[in-house]
Amino acid sequence: MRVDAQSTGAGAVFPGCGSWATRVHSSYLRFPADVPSAGRRVVLQLRVRRFRCRNTKCPRRTFVEQIPGLTRRYGQRTERLHSALAAVGLALAGRASAPLAALLCVSVSRSTILRLVDALPEPEVPAPRVVGVDEYATRKGRHYGTVLVDVETRRPIDLLPDREASSLAAWLAKRPSIEVICRDRAPFFAEGASSGAPQAVQVADRWHLWHNLSGAAERSVAQHRRCLHALTPAAPQPEHEAAPAADPSASPWATRTPVRRPDEGPARRRPCPVEGRTQPTLGPATARNDLAHRQAARRRSDAGETVHRAAAEPALGPRVRLQTDLAQSRNDASVTTAS
Repeated sequence: MRVDAQSTGAGAVFPGCGSWATRVHSSYLRFPADVPSAGRRVVLQLRVRRFRCRNTKCPRRTFVEQIPGLTRRYGQRTERLHSALAAVGLALAGRASAPLAALLCVSVSRSTILRLVDALPEPEVPAPRVVGVDEYATRKGRHYGTVLVDVETRRPIDLLPDREASSLAAWLAKRPSIEVICRDRAPFFAEGASSGAPQAVQVADRWHLWHNLSGAAERSVAQHRRCLHALTPAAPQPEHEAAPAADPSASPWATRTPVRRPDEGPARRRPCPVEGRTQPTLGPATARNDLAHRQAARRRSDAGETVHRAAAEPALGPRVRLQTDLAQSRNDASVTTAS
């Protein structure tokens, strides 16, 4: 959106000598950018006049009129757009302000926003009464400076390039209205505060106060740990219940569930005399084979033969062990019949 504008004033004040000039030398067009309207960019097509000065002693012969509140010398933006971009730069800095300005239909780079912020005049800071002194690092472990903060308004006042006592003393000497200095326990800050503002009261800041208090309390507790143990009453020991007497007939080995074949039904359980446990009941086929094997061994023992048992047998599966027991029972039965 382009807006044509022109000044209708009869003359202008010459900035060099302050005289009123009405004689027009020439005119030309300026195109300052203005704040956007309805989401569209706005450009002013402004015709300005160049006046001639009648004062013969003035070093400048001509000058260009400036519209108060609208333009400035060599300015490419109007005053209200300039103020809006500077406010955005103060709030978000350069890197974040440029994308926001693009959303507001203002084409500007982050470097331009930083230059606008840097060109702003320094605000007038009232004389502080309570000053906080601390250090900051421009390169951690190598280079440090001093930051001075107004404790009452919680805003920084000044930055010193180093943390020497002489620099702090010179800064405090120029401000005799300081009454309280809040600092840490650094010796150079204490020396600078004493020499630069002898009338001020020096206090420790809250963080260092709590830090020193917690450290002193921890060291005191560590030194008197035995005293704390002596003052603590002994807790009553719980009475140990007598362990139940072991049953001599009980087996020292833990019982486990036997492995059943897939074709066998669910194992039936019967009461076990050992500690009220239950043990599984063998199937009909396994029980008959086991009975035949025990009967054969008893007949051999009654006949005076020695029954030998293997000291250790290899671990066999249920099916292989059953087949082996059946074969052994048949051999024992045939031996008994022959005898």
